[in-house]
Amino acid sequence: MGTPKRVVAPLALLLLLQLAGASHEVRRSLEAEAASPSVPASILSPLLRTGYHFQPPMNWINEHTGPLYYKGWYHLFYQYNPKGAVWGNIIWAHSVSRDLINWIALDPAIKPSIPTDQFGVWSGSATILPNGTVAMLYTGIDRPGTNYQIQNIAFPKDPSDPLLREWVKPGYNPIAVPEAGMNATQFRDPTTAWHAGDGLWRMLVGGLKPGTLRGMAILYRSRDFKHWVRAKHPLHSALTGMWECPDFFPVREPGKTNGLDTSEFGPHYKYVLKNSLDLTRYDYYTVGTYNNRTERYVPDNPTGDVYQRLQYDYGNFYASKTFYDPAKNRRVLLGWANESDSVAHDNAKGWAGIHAIPRKIWLDPSGKQLLQWPVEELDQLRGKAVSVGDKVVKPGQHFEVTGLQSYQSDVEVSFEVPSLDKAEPFDPAYANDAQKLCGMKNADVKGGVGPFGLWVLASSNLAEKTAVFFRVFKDGHGKPLVLMCSDPTKSSLTPGLYKPTFAGFVDTDISSGKISLRSLIDRSVVESFGAGGKTCILSRVYPSMAIGTGAHLYVFNNGDTDIKVSKLTAWEMKKPMMNGA
Repeated sequence: MGTPKRVVAPLALLLLLQLAGASHEVRRSLEAEAASPSVPASILSPLLRTGYHFQPPMNWINEHTGPLYYKGWYHLFYQYNPKGAVWGNIIWAHSVSRDLINWIALDPAIKPSIPTDQFGVWSGSATILPNGTVAMLYTGIDRPGTNYQIQNIAFPKDPSDPLLREWVKPGYNPIAVPEAGMNATQFRDPTTAWHAGDGLWRMLVGGLKPGTLRGMAILYRSRDFKHWVRAKHPLHSALTGMWECPDFFPVREPGKTNGLDTSEFGPHYKYVLKNSLDLTRYDYYTVGTYNNRTERYVPDNPTGDVYQRLQYDYGNFYASKTFYDPAKNRRVLLGWANESDSVAHDNAKGWAGIHAIPRKIWLDPSGKQLLQWPVEELDQLRGKAVSVGDKVVKPGQHFEVTGLQSYQSDVEVSFEVPSLDKAEPFDPAYANDAQKLCGMKNADVKGGVGPFGLWVLASSNLAEKTAVFFRVFKDGHGKPLVLMCSDPTKSSLTPGLYKPTFAGFVDTDISSGKISLRSLIDRSVVESFGAGGKTCILSRVYPSMAIGTGAHLYVFNNGDTDIKVSKLTAWEMKKPMMNGA
């Protein structure tokens, strides 16, 4: 992936910038112009560093590059700047874990060292070959000043080393270069390779068709994992802008939670194709069918690439990567969350970027979308617990959950709505823009059924609070429609912060009146899972009052219908071992 940061800029401007091949650089200049020269003391508080989400002690990090399980260890490779808290000087930092939660830092794995990566080692993916060897595919920059992108490969120097501490780059690099008619500055992030029983390996590289907005999953094939040939057509493409960090993998039949190796091939399996859109800074995916003979992927929803788009996460979550975990027979999703303060703040803090909690993913029983849930190992961090049950929250009321330090906590709550009669009519103009709808119908806007949910990282006087909530509408046929929002607009009194509302619709049957919410609250991040992981939203927040013991947790109801908390349990979360790069 290239230079990252989510900023607010007109879409038309970003489209023009990408066509010109300059979107990364201009984003950085826009950030610099928006940066505040003064840094509030609260921003520098160590209590804003996460307690149990992964981040190194200092400096910039962005996405995962080639996560895998190898000889008893989980490996986390990630983009890291050893010289500062902004993007640049990128190398592959490396940490290992027995459980995806407690991490030990090792020396950096891959640095610029050969002509084909001397000006940058960008994102990539790991593939386990049939003999058990790891092959690491990655993007290299081979010339200064242009971000000219080519694909390389590296192998462990000692495959018997379970920690994979040293890597070698064969002399036949690069393995794929931009050909005539390709956009050399929009050609990156090779996927985990796969085979389908026909003797051919395949991998995808993200790309953009020159002079257009057609993002592409460019397909390459190889018989020996050394010589790669581009296919005549991409595996899939759409008019969405550049596709970064593509990912492609099979999933079991709907409702089955076990994962599949990327190369496991079967006529009954569906496939997931994910791309990270450089224009919007969100991760989108479709579920569909893959034909290895025609080399085509076809989404089940023909409009899913452009309209009715599914996202892994509807918040601050980007450039994600999955891997198959053979130890627990699951597919694990890893994602990155950038800061939403300013570059000046990041430089003053000395750090920027965190990783989301690893999530297990599987196909929903409907077959239409993925379900996501924090890996079970996270539960080992749970400490002191408090519970609330069978408590009715009247319209316009709220109550505090006391008895724990909630600034570093895990909260699970089950709601019951006795009646949906007062649900507001849904305006179909917002059918593809949940975020805009949430901005208009935020937590302070009274509704019929909802908004109801949690105020987290809230000050005692509620001057600061982040709202995570549901609101129920009725469509033109009287069917309930659930909106889930994360609203940080009142999360901090600190000026100059980017505090967007994030939202997604929840494809759940609430006719029974029941819906659940889980929020992982960790100082400057709120990571939430609605309806058992159907809709997920991660927000970054920077309270100035609601930090440490000054943070409070509330349940609220700003609708016109009673809401019942059938069960709420909140746990204080312990700190794991985490000494990153």
